[in-house]
Amino acid sequence: MRIAIGGISHETSTFTTVPTTIDSAGDRQGYQHGQEILDKYRCANTPIGGFIEGADVHGFELIPTAFWEAHPSAPLPRIDFDEILDDLLKGIEKAGQIDGVLLELHGAMVAEGIPDGEGHILAAVRDLVGDLPVVAQLDIHSNVSEQMVEMADALAGRETYPEIDMAPRGRECADIMAKILKEGLRPTMALHQIPLVWGMNQVTAHSPMKEAIDYLHEIESREGVVSASIATCYPLADVPDVGASVYVVTDNDHDLAQAYANELGQWIFDRRADWQLHRPSTSEAIQIAEAEGKYPVVFADRDDNTGGGSPGDSTGMLRAFIDAGLKDACVLYIVDPEAIQACHDAGEGAKLSMKIGAKSTPLQGTPVPMKFDVIALSAGEFQYDGPMYAGLTGHMGPSAHIEQDGIHVLLVTAREQPFCTAFARTLNLDPKKMRYIGVKSAAHFRAGYESWAGAIHAIAEPSVHNPAEGKLAFKNLGRKLYPFDDI
Repeated sequence: MRIAIGGISHETSTFTTVPTTIDSAGDRQGYQHGQEILDKYRCANTPIGGFIEGADVHGFELIPTAFWEAHPSAPLPRIDFDEILDDLLKGIEKAGQIDGVLLELHGAMVAEGIPDGEGHILAAVRDLVGDLPVVAQLDIHSNVSEQMVEMADALAGRETYPEIDMAPRGRECADIMAKILKEGLRPTMALHQIPLVWGMNQVTAHSPMKEAIDYLHEIESREGVVSASIATCYPLADVPDVGASVYVVTDNDHDLAQAYANELGQWIFDRRADWQLHRPSTSEAIQIAEAEGKYPVVFADRDDNTGGGSPGDSTGMLRAFIDAGLKDACVLYIVDPEAIQACHDAGEGAKLSMKIGAKSTPLQGTPVPMKFDVIALSAGEFQYDGPMYAGLTGHMGPSAHIEQDGIHVLLVTAREQPFCTAFARTLNLDPKKMRYIGVKSAAHFRAGYESWAGAIHAIAEPSVHNPAEGKLAFKNLGRKLYPFDDI
């Protein structure tokens, strides 16, 4: 059986100042075609890695087409989106006689003039392949639309946050494809859109999110259910379908799928206040951490999380560390190519005075004057420790490790969050030896940090995603949503 694989993956913030182009894939894993897709992702903890694993088990012949993925950022220009989609479609067409299509998508993509990127992609693929089965793997932070559910035979969402189950969920998609082709499975899928913007209380190893995943698994164990997923939503997209949802796949029983999706969706909405999370400022969190006395303590800045589309150069956390006079402290990472160039020009061991961070937009704060030592420099390449992205090489671009009075800062060119400590160690910084650790990340850092951290505090600082003057200006919401509305 011949199965075409590929994908277009982008989590799109409509509020960020970071632009996106077709070339933005170069800032992540690149834009792959054909055999290089199989070579790069075999044995990797990614959805396509899971497709490959499943193909080996089920005896599929995989026909790799095109795969484009970029860091979260602003909507893709329509001309670039059309070019990438055309590339994927031509790859499927050139594959010749195929029996199905497996796609890695995100679930929260927006392009210029296209608020539902995945719905548009799936509709185009459906128009090309007709009745052939199309199965796609989605991020847990998806804004799932009716069009997505209508155009795909089955969607399977990730069930962990941090998202350490990318390959298993890709394997699940391959298993569903095998059941369709070999066992006569007739998947029917139903969607329940929840009037809820899910807050940051969604780490799946902890309550209350653990109970939601347990409920999800109980539904998946019921007779007739093929797959079920919770999408906590991507809240930084001003589009009609923003919001949490539940989608369920059954074997030829749409009414059953809808009943189960409605059941879990209502359970989630009844607990809507549980999913929200108050986040203090860094200064307030430092006081809380000192009172608790559990070290090392990690401060996580969701609002300047590059994994959510932010520029990665806000300075609120750094300024709070300096004002508090912390020692054995580090900030991971601040995007500042200008400062990095100065460090590389001066060399390791140099002493420099310059302003750090907040150079992308005033919404990110103001640059922080620092007098620092250049501890280490690198070109930014490293191997992920895992579990997230295990088996892949990371590319942070020219980077620098600077230190002022016991506060260490890693400056990077590429926008990326610290999934593990591997990159920091290449710059002679071991976060495990620090007392205070600041990360520009919402939760993915937990995959590599939580097992040894004494305490973790989510904090809030001004950024493009948390403007100092107030709330984000949504204009295109399709319905009332809690907690924006009192429902």
